[in-house]
Amino acid sequence: MCLAVPLKLIEIHGKEAVGEALGLRRAVRVDFIPEPKPGDYVIVHAGFAIERLPEEQAMEDLEAWEEIRDVLA
Repeated sequence: MCLAVPLKLIEIHGKEAVGEALGLRRAVRVDFIPEPKPGDYVIVHAGFAIERLPEEQAMEDLEAWEEIRDVLA
């Protein structure tokens, strides 16, 4: 099973970007996202943004990740 995490794109430099979620920043490749822009929410798997998400869906997904984190902490 694979898990993908929604991130908000903060910076974009060509095909490389920085995404942020839950207080963490990660380097992300945006090769598969047409015309990525700062502020876009994307699903990231294995370091690649694979799909753009509506903000509402990203917020719901991040809430679920926070619940999991809180249970495991």
